Amino acid sequence: MKVNTQSVNFNADQKLIDFIQRRMTKLSQYYDKVVTSDVFLKVENTSEKENKIFEARIHVPGDSFVVRKVCKTFEEGADSAASTLERQLIKHKQKIRTYL
Repeated sequence: MKVNTQSVNFNADQKLIDFIQRRMTKLSQYYDKVVTSDVFLKVENTSEKENKIFEARIHVPGDSFVVRKVCKTFEEGADSAASTLERQLIKHKQKIRTYL
C-alpha cells in the first residue's frame, strides 16, 4: 500500500512520517485490497492544547474511508485514526463477504 503524507503549514519530522507509514501499512492486514492512503497533518493556531489535526483517507476498490482526529500529538492522532479505520475496514470486509 502506498502512503502519501502531506504536512500543511509546517515541516514534518522524518521520524513522524516513518511512524505514520508503519501505522498505516498495518491496516492492510485487516483488508488486503487497500490501494492507497492519503494522510494530512495540520496545525491550527489556537490557544488549546489539542490543536493538531490528523486526517487520513483510505482508498479501496469502489469505496474510500475518511477519518479526522483532533488531538495533542500527531502520534496520538495516528493511533486513534488507525484504530477507527481498522473497525471500518473490518466492517467493509464483512459486508463484501455477505454479498459473495
